[in-house]
Amino acid sequence: MTDYLTTPEGRRLAINRASGAGPAVLFLGGFRSDMTGTKAMFLEDWCWSRGRAFVRFDYSGHGASDGAFEDGCIGDWAADAAAVLATIEGPAVLVGSSMGGWISLILARAMPERIAGLVTIAAAPDFTEDLFWAGLPEARRREVMDRGVLLVPSAYGDPCPYTRRLVEDGRRRLVLRDPLDLPFPVRLLQGTADAEVPQEVALRLLAHATGPDIRLVLVKGADHRFSDAACLDLIAQAVAEVAPT
Repeated sequence: MTDYLTTPEGRRLAINRASGAGPAVLFLGGFRSDMTGTKAMFLEDWCWSRGRAFVRFDYSGHGASDGAFEDGCIGDWAADAAAVLATIEGPAVLVGSSMGGWISLILARAMPERIAGLVTIAAAPDFTEDLFWAGLPEARRREVMDRGVLLVPSAYGDPCPYTRRLVEDGRRRLVLRDPLDLPFPVRLLQGTADAEVPQEVALRLLAHATGPDIRLVLVKGADHRFSDAACLDLIAQAVAEVAPT
């Protein structure tokens, strides 16, 4: 059943909770995705079958939450995730998919005491700068700055609006330039056939982060969705490894 949470900033978020034993698993979705995706629903069922607490939600401007997508930015969505995390008793396992991987790293850096373990799936840290902005011709960069938004074709539906606010805020949230200590078990999952986030991003994250237990799993042939049966099993295995019940 969907409930609603109002964040300290006044944004109204749709949230689903499944009660159970801890540490709870908190799923952080991707850019323009919602909490009804294959990975989120698989993890909810997996946690339920094991009597484990699970939480999924929609960022503001996503899914069933209030707000317009184009009004949001990484900082807003990280604050949304922090507000949801604050409702969970005890440390949680963060499972971050794509942009959710970046947001999970922002939370892990800001409040490591609230994290029991971390699993990222095709994580896209710093993507507004390194994957979007870095690949734009100068004329398109000027369009973003002058008009405030650029519509970019998407393989997942309607063209995606990239706003000036998204780019400028993203530069204040980068995690691969400064020290990134992850003092809890971490599993990084990445497909070699990912056309959205190349495997070099996962390798860079592995090289950059510090911590006692960080492992990268590269899956040959897996794409950005990372949602076939074998990939879903790997996600569940990773959650069980970082924080067994």
